[in-house]
Amino acid sequence: MLAALDTDRRAAALERIARHPTGTTLVAESGSEVIGFVQYGPPREHPAAAERELGALYVRAPWYGTGLAQALLDAVLEPDKSCSLWVFEQNPRARAFYGKYGFVPDGTARAERFATTTEIRLVRPAVECRS
Repeated sequence: MLAALDTDRRAAALERIARHPTGTTLVAESGSEVIGFVQYGPPREHPAAAERELGALYVRAPWYGTGLAQALLDAVLEPDKSCSLWVFEQNPRARAFYGKYGFVPDGTARAERFATTTEIRLVRPAVECRS
């Protein structure tokens, strides 16, 4: 998939997003090095599948297995808010990770915008908080 990416087009898209953000990005650093990030915000689809959408979660390979991805996800998930995300259908590692957090496929699929692969939508329902 990475070989199929048009880096100039993707960089321009990210610059547009940075100039007009619709969500929040949290960045994890070790010293002066960025080691991961998570981006979330309001859903981009209408009708929305959930109250918020996880747009990206990335951790650099040397930090796999350290709990960093879990910490980033914990920082943005709220039990009383539903959340959706898109994941590559053929990415069992990511699907298993999100499954631990209650994300399940809702039956929706699409062609990925920047490569020739299929994404599926996962949704995590809100949990009723009891006092």
